[in-house]
Amino acid sequence: MAVHRRLQVTPVGDVTVVRFVDRKILDEANIQEMGQELFQLVDEQHADKVLLNFSTVDFLSSGALGKLITLDKKIKARAGMLKLSNIRPEIFEVFQITRLNKLFDIHDDESGAIASFAK
Repeated sequence: MAVHRRLQVTPVGDVTVVRFVDRKILDEANIQEMGQELFQLVDEQHADKVLLNFSTVDFLSSGALGKLITLDKKIKARAGMLKLSNIRPEIFEVFQITRLNKLFDIHDDESGAIASFAK
């Protein structure tokens, strides 16, 4: 099992649930490390149903958004699914401004997001 410094990874059935360790995802070095850990889930651990739970995240930089877009492309290339949940209203506003709310499948809570993988 891979060691994660920036992520908490929990399997829930066939879904890989990811929570973020950092409340503020702003620092470039942390974003790079977070991106590497997310990409490893897909490339090395073959996670193809991934849920990113943002319940612990207060701030998110544009650099972090770039990593999420790359992750989405990697997962879709494997015919997998990426979903996001528990995004605070002030962070969701950034998704709306950048129109990323149209790219990502965003759910209010984790249980609803997990259930939507089965549909």
